[in-house]
Amino acid sequence: MITMEDIVRDGHPVLRQKAEEVSLPPSEEDKQTLLSMLDYIKNSQDPDIAEKYGLRPGIGLAAPQINVSKRMFALHLEDGSNRTYSFALFNPRIVSHSVEKAYLTSGEGCLSVDENIPGYVVRYSRVTIKGFDQDAKEVKLRLKGLAAIAAQHEMDHLNGIMFYDHINKKDPFFEPTDAEPLER
Repeated sequence: MITMEDIVRDGHPVLRQKAEEVSLPPSEEDKQTLLSMLDYIKNSQDPDIAEKYGLRPGIGLAAPQINVSKRMFALHLEDGSNRTYSFALFNPRIVSHSVEKAYLTSGEGCLSVDENIPGYVVRYSRVTIKGFDQDAKEVKLRLKGLAAIAAQHEMDHLNGIMFYDHINKKDPFFEPTDAEPLER
């Protein structure tokens, strides 16, 4: 079981590396890592389990965050429309995205970043992602709103990018006219 002790913190070099592709079909170790990441996210959202094991709640986790420099991430969240997204992917990639942009009015957080870093992170409001599930079957997902933002956050981890890299340094709360504010 992944715990907060397994999650590397901001400043660890793996968080700034471009992660390697996962060989397909995936090894049993890679499958187990992927499923453990999804389990962490689910467990972190369960108040009893989170309290028992000291888990910070999250909606996504990328392999570099557990010091595994491979292209895989897991998401588990419910969006504002009560739709649940729960998946884990090997070698995900964004194959298309909207022109429209969006940002969370509450800003973004990260399990690897202990402090609150205020500011808006502008991302595409819709993305289509292709990747492979634990059985190496290709998956295509169309995501919008919070799910799209969370997926882009995790994809950034696979490329050595942190969410705060996107925040406007001169005006962290600059509201772009071409981006829709989303409540979380």
